[in-house]
Amino acid sequence: MDFFSTENIVSLLTLTFLEIVLGIDNIVFISIVSGRLPAHQQRKAQLIGIGMAFLGRIVLLLTITWIIGLSKPFLHINQFALSYRDLILIVGGLFLVGKSTSEIHRRIEGSEHNTTPKKLSLGSALIQILILDVVFSLDSIITAIGLSDVLLTMIIAIVISLGIMLLFMKHVSEFIKKHPAMKILAISFLIMIGTVLVIEGLHVHVPKGYIYVSMAFALGIEFLNMWVRKKTPRAKAVVKETVDH
Repeated sequence: MDFFSTENIVSLLTLTFLEIVLGIDNIVFISIVSGRLPAHQQRKAQLIGIGMAFLGRIVLLLTITWIIGLSKPFLHINQFALSYRDLILIVGGLFLVGKSTSEIHRRIEGSEHNTTPKKLSLGSALIQILILDVVFSLDSIITAIGLSDVLLTMIIAIVISLGIMLLFMKHVSEFIKKHPAMKILAISFLIMIGTVLVIEGLHVHVPKGYIYVSMAFALGIEFLNMWVRKKTPRAKAVVKETVDH
């Protein structure tokens, strides 16, 4: 296929958009995990996390035959056929649900007992990021293979998406730390994503449109709440000033 053909350009744009959407999960998870590191190590963990995601995707792209082979069943249980891809999705999804649930539990317990959440070591944070990078990379590459058969197109789409992730990582991380309610919402998204990974590993297809619409709706409501909270003190100040006069 000619790289500059209309079909390939459309594939590149579509794939880049999808890779960016899939990369949002990566950004949120890396931001949350790195947020539990000492301040001077957070940026380092974020950069290494993005770097591992980039290398993981490129390595998987160069082993496309092996990736396709992951979808072939290696175990049959009655009518259910389990492949290595299914196993990775199930294990990765369970890890994501468990990790996210523990983060919510830690925040609630920390608030009740007025204690500071225990800091992670850099090595522990990178191991957690690496595990989820593998899962997200696999999902990303399988999506790429399904949309294009031109290796250069897939590589360019992944490089662009990871560049955008790197560009906005710091802003996303700071925004999540500045707004605690948004962090809880982000963790809730990760729980939903982990659940979907497990379900898909069990061969139940979940249309991604439903997931993105529900996430966008919840995000919109939270932005509306933030806007109302921002306006409320200002409104109270105006009323107080009027009463005083």
